[in-house]
Amino acid sequence: MLEKLTKWKSAMTSEQKSKDIDDINVPKHIAIIMDGNGRWAKQKGLPRVAGHHEGMKVINKVVRKADELGVEILTLYAFSTENWKRPKTEVDYLLRLPERFLNKELPTLMEKNVKVRLMGSVDGLPDHTKKAVLKAVEDTEANTGLVLNFALNYGSRFELITAVKEIAKQVEEGVISATEVDESVLTSHLMTAELRDPDLLIRTSGELRLSNFMLWQLAYSEFWFTDVLWPDFNEQHLVEAIAVYQKRARRYGGV
Repeated sequence: MLEKLTKWKSAMTSEQKSKDIDDINVPKHIAIIMDGNGRWAKQKGLPRVAGHHEGMKVINKVVRKADELGVEILTLYAFSTENWKRPKTEVDYLLRLPERFLNKELPTLMEKNVKVRLMGSVDGLPDHTKKAVLKAVEDTEANTGLVLNFALNYGSRFELITAVKEIAKQVEEGVISATEVDESVLTSHLMTAELRDPDLLIRTSGELRLSNFMLWQLAYSEFWFTDVLWPDFNEQHLVEAIAVYQKRARRYGGV
């Protein structure tokens, strides 16, 4: 009975906070650095993979709430190019999570008209991870709702270097001249070429850095940091972040 009452109060609080949001000024693209899984597990005397398992459960709740609030794009930093440096057992577990999540949630994502997208390099990913992600991308390709963009095996410096190489090749081949290279040209060669830049970046766990995440795209995004560890992040925190975002004036370098 107490558990049901707690869940009811939580739902009511989330509903009330949602009413405090201006429906017109909801950030169209939210990017999230999902941090703190390992620390969450350590605090509870559990292995790090237990934190990653709990963190995976949060994704479903956040996707649902973002869709409900009218967010158009949700980018999640799932696995960075630097994460390969972690112990092999942890890396292996992390790269099983996309498969587990998508195998379970793909029917719901289809029902909700969610379009799954991948940002990162599939090179080097285990076949089971690659197969699951590419299947989800293919199956949801025609969907027109929320874009769920997974940054998997992604690093912004790698992305920028790759884009520069592509542009340099075009200059060498005479497709474009060096003087024609501008912001729009570089942007068109990034992994987010089809997406608008994030309006809001959320990072959990109290860390105040970007960790090689969308360095170009976040140039004028609003940042919201929280001490909450990712496995404890919920719909109310997402609403709170959006409410703070709506109180800010985005000047883009102007007055």
